[in-house]
Amino acid sequence: MSRKLSWTRRGEWLELMPGKLPAREGLDRLDAAKAWLEEELQAPPKLLRKLRAEDGIKLAGDRLRLLAFPPRTSQYAPFEAELPLLYEDDFCLVVHKPAGLKVHPDGGETSGGASGHPLASPDTLANRVAGWYASLGEPIAAAHIHRLDEDTSGPVLFAKNEYAHLKLDEAMSRKAIDRTYIAFVQGIVSPELKVIDQPIGRDRHHNQRRRVSPGGKAAVTHLERLEVYPKHDASLVRLTLETGRTHQIRVHLSAAGHPLVGDALYGGNTKWLSHQALHGERLSFPHPLSGEAVELEDPWPPAMNRLRDRFSL
Repeated sequence: MSRKLSWTRRGEWLELMPGKLPAREGLDRLDAAKAWLEEELQAPPKLLRKLRAEDGIKLAGDRLRLLAFPPRTSQYAPFEAELPLLYEDDFCLVVHKPAGLKVHPDGGETSGGASGHPLASPDTLANRVAGWYASLGEPIAAAHIHRLDEDTSGPVLFAKNEYAHLKLDEAMSRKAIDRTYIAFVQGIVSPELKVIDQPIGRDRHHNQRRRVSPGGKAAVTHLERLEVYPKHDASLVRLTLETGRTHQIRVHLSAAGHPLVGDALYGGNTKWLSHQALHGERLSFPHPLSGEAVELEDPWPPAMNRLRDRFSL
């Protein structure tokens, strides 16, 4: 639930104006402040316990301060490259991830951190974000809250501090972060196909693939047909997810007989596009401090617009 809240950032400190805190029997003022933060602000209890132990909660009259913005070193080695920003404030960052770029290094790459930066930084979105803040001279270790497949484009949400990270992780776990996708698929999708509810598990015969499997994890995808292109035997659809299984959209649409255009791994034809025609169109999430809804759109990348133009001719 969103809440009206007056706050200011003062260097490393977040200053709140909660008004007069109610007296609580058996609690000193700082413990009463911590109780208010947990109950009224719904601040992460784990972080508040840590701050209370480290003198990171201070009271001065009607002003309550939290050490919310201490300097931190990213675990990812900085990589300087273009970084299209869609949204930023003191708590959150949302950036556009292009197709062909990983969100973070996998096991085959080395990132920085306590052991030192590698000689050559990997080029991933996380490394680009680290490079962005390094170029600004800001000691921020932004952490991605969700992922996109390497060849899927769209917005990716990052938390800029521990407070935001804990709150946004909790929002993900209760499915309060919503993502909407658009995709070009093969075949003429029936207007009656609105929900695909099929469990997804690993494919024993292929390490990278997933498949619809009775013994898999529950997975639900909602689908809306937007346009059809009979000449090219293709359709444009909009998709939202109730669950976030690996390759969920790709698996579900392939199982429904409509693999994504360009998705060779799941039976898609690559004559129009060399990667899956899937783009994260919209992202919404509750702001970690205020709880207010933040809603963003990520414009279609040129490759998707060109494909639509080609199909529409």
